[in-house]
Amino acid sequence: MPRLPFITFEGSEGCGKSTQVQRLAARLQQIGIPFLVTREPGGTPIGETVRELLQFAPHNAVMTPEAELLLFEASRSQLVRETIKPALERGLCVIADRFFDSTTVYQGAARKLDRQIVERLNAFAVGDSIPDITFVLDVDAATAQSRMQKPRRADRMEQQPVGFYERVREAYRELAEREPERIVLIDGTQVPDKIDNEIWKTLCSRFPALVETSNI
Repeated sequence: MPRLPFITFEGSEGCGKSTQVQRLAARLQQIGIPFLVTREPGGTPIGETVRELLQFAPHNAVMTPEAELLLFEASRSQLVRETIKPALERGLCVIADRFFDSTTVYQGAARKLDRQIVERLNAFAVGDSIPDITFVLDVDAATAQSRMQKPRRADRMEQQPVGFYERVREAYRELAEREPERIVLIDGTQVPDKIDNEIWKTLCSRFPALVETSNI
């Protein structure tokens, strides 16, 4: 039987991807499909320490784009080898809230770092652990910013100027055009139920093993 898929969710801050990760996990649990949910940065004890440094450490305002890039890659390389690869080898479906596309977009396009360097570092960090499918929830910068204004602890990435999020959105859309076989662009302004159903329909169409493995 084919292995269960490695699924990643991407999009700007406030796009709703974390909600859809939770919905997909609940759906898989309901039908008895074994899965693992992880996130970036984080997903391992080392990665969670890096996450705190990147997002909330009081001195991170002076962090350079280059240091930011390397910290993300360090967290990712640990996550792949400690968590993602072993889970896939055990027959689990892996759902990741962000993966290397985030670095391509945020550090490569939005931070304007050298694209070839970013791609090489991504490849070094992930090895052969490439997502089988990636859902990008597409929302405009104004919508993303309005959603981030809810009362909660804002991280460093959520405090960027609107131009930053415009570059993020455009870069994700360009990625979807370049890799249509892997990346599925979804209108993130739709109601969550509609997005959820669209994601599940796509998964069942592309990965029959999800249905075959179901206990229902």
